[in-house]
Amino acid sequence: MPQSSDTKRPKVENNTSPIAVVGAGSIGTGFVLVFAMAGRKVQVYDPSQKQRNAVRGRIVELVHDLLEFGLTEQDEHTVLANVHVMDELADTLNHVEYVQECGPERLDLKRKIFEELDKLAPQHAVLASSSSAIPSSQFATGLECGSRCLVVHPANPPFLIRLVEVVPSVLTTSDTVQQTCSLLESVDLSPILVNKEPLGFAFNRLQGALLREAYCLVRDGIVTVEDIDHLVRDGLGLRWSVTGPFETVDLNTRGGIVSHAEKLGPAYAAMGAERGQHDPWTAKLVKK
Repeated sequence: MPQSSDTKRPKVENNTSPIAVVGAGSIGTGFVLVFAMAGRKVQVYDPSQKQRNAVRGRIVELVHDLLEFGLTEQDEHTVLANVHVMDELADTLNHVEYVQECGPERLDLKRKIFEELDKLAPQHAVLASSSSAIPSSQFATGLECGSRCLVVHPANPPFLIRLVEVVPSVLTTSDTVQQTCSLLESVDLSPILVNKEPLGFAFNRLQGALLREAYCLVRDGIVTVEDIDHLVRDGLGLRWSVTGPFETVDLNTRGGIVSHAEKLGPAYAAMGAERGQHDPWTAKLVKK
């Protein structure tokens, strides 16, 4: 598995090669907008004619929304000049250096799409999936392109929330990871490297932990749905948007994260035990 590194990643030298987006739903369209606003030529394909016909109109609507709220200075004509909707997958993949697959979250479809990408995409191109929970090892194993496959999972919508998870498999080369991260950074996305392939990766596991507890608190009559949203929107969300959970607890208690774990670790362990979870904050883990 490729490991994270403190060394500066090499920047993409050739930013004139087109990028392909395969799948033109909400995530695919979001990626198209990100790449096009960064000045990259984007070649878009979807097997549905209806979806293909809708791409440019959706881009116009999104650009208008961003302009209305002062989030861009680019007009629709500038952005659309970089968007090329294609009728054939083979044409979409011509000369691209990077493919962002945005098909449905189904393993059988992912496998079928990547079998086609294996045959049609340039041999140097990175093949990335926007999968939310299916690791690339499940659909790339046995394919010649396996070493160039990985997951690039965005927050939604990627043109507003810029973080993306980069999730290689045991097949993925370190060069592929570096090339991917460099390209993502060049279009103003913020990649983090997920070193293994857990179900849901990292973003959805963190999100899922909060959602599971939120459902339980509502189920047990402790707080209302509206109050859960209030707690996160006006409390935890504000706090974590500035410092994140670990920096927050390090600053929260005199003595830092070690003191916080000593004082509140048992209480959090007891809360977890109520839900059948046993993951104590050991001294070794706290030190790490």
